[in-house]
Amino acid sequence: MEGPERTAAALGTQPRVNGCSGAAHGALRNGYVRGIPASDTQINHIMHNGGLYKRPFNEAFEETPMLVAVLTYVGYGVLTLFGYLRDFMRQWKIEKCQNATEREEQKDFVPLYQDFENFYNRNLYMRIRDSWNRPICSVPGAKVDMMERVSHDYNWTFTYTGRVIKDIINMGSYNYLGFAQKSGTCQEAAAKVLSQYGAGVCSSRQEMGNLDKHEELEKLVARFLGVESAMAYGMGFATNSMNIPALVGKGCLILSDELNHASLVLGARLSGATIRIFKHNNMQSLEKLLKDAIVHGQPRTRRPWKKILILVEGIYSMEGSIVRLPEVIALKKKYKSYLYLDEAHSIGALGPSGRGVVDYFGLNPEDVDVMMGTFTKSFGAAGGYIGGFKELIDYLRTYSHSAVYATSLSPPVVEQIITSMKCIMGEDGTTVG
Repeated sequence: MEGPERTAAALGTQPRVNGCSGAAHGALRNGYVRGIPASDTQINHIMHNGGLYKRPFNEAFEETPMLVAVLTYVGYGVLTLFGYLRDFMRQWKIEKCQNATEREEQKDFVPLYQDFENFYNRNLYMRIRDSWNRPICSVPGAKVDMMERVSHDYNWTFTYTGRVIKDIINMGSYNYLGFAQKSGTCQEAAAKVLSQYGAGVCSSRQEMGNLDKHEELEKLVARFLGVESAMAYGMGFATNSMNIPALVGKGCLILSDELNHASLVLGARLSGATIRIFKHNNMQSLEKLLKDAIVHGQPRTRRPWKKILILVEGIYSMEGSIVRLPEVIALKKKYKSYLYLDEAHSIGALGPSGRGVVDYFGLNPEDVDVMMGTFTKSFGAAGGYIGGFKELIDYLRTYSHSAVYATSLSPPVVEQIITSMKCIMGEDGTTVG
């Protein structure tokens, strides 16, 4: 592998901090690149710790224009001003107040509804509430059918007219690969399993909820990911929030990307471990936290941390940015820490074989200690999984709250995942995947 100096010389630039070697094209902070000519589509990113990606990695983001940013803040200022004016009018009964408040007999109680926290809900969201939470009555495909509703009290309540609005463009679905359809191979397989196993198991995996279909699914997931073992869970959000506390606790350190999903944030908080945040996709920020953790240890006692766990996502759901996984793995190895990778949005949809961000970078799955993902996006189903070494999965089968207390996956949902995953892997006898 080439050294950083040779690569920089070949590109005609000097190595930049945070692994970006695109200064000639106006490189931005955190390794984002803008203004790249069409002829120059391959940019090698030099890693801070001296290695290189196996493939060129070019990630570009559009900056928010200054005028748009200024007008946005001005709009929030006007909204706040008029919001406080309307709250004053509601307090003096000049304007009718329909937001959640305590009853008269509860006025002496500690407030149940936090007034300030509901400020934007009252004054902004309620004005545009009709744009969200609309019930659909069709398959979540490229277009959907929605039930028409109207409001006569400024979006506080809605009534349905009985009409259906057809062919609405769907921009809010996770159905990335189109497997969540009402016809086709997946639907036929799920219907067959429904008639054989029923709709649900009504028990946890450790009691009577462990079916042969669950065993088949977990073996397939492990083979799909290229890991020793895997375990499936009934809910993707709970896969993070309930398993992170089983892996780390008091005396452990969690290093979390500032843009991580709420499920990762909740899991980290429930664990009782110390949490420190590093800047999004910024390897210098992560390495500084790792160095400080090794040098200083735990607060006050200065004892070494029991574990150091790095939490990142494959594709960050709100930004669409891809994690700088090769650099994260290199830092993880360098400082002897553990890596928890959430591939909720990347598994099945990223990489030459659809195996997520690890496949996208051509990395070894064994370099990721905990591989987590969900079945709710690319596979058109529900639930989540964790993959890794057999010792890890055996431990989670015993200590994970999602395994001990939560109901296991519904059999038709399991079959939906199996069929769609085999299609992606090309094991269904067709070339569709």
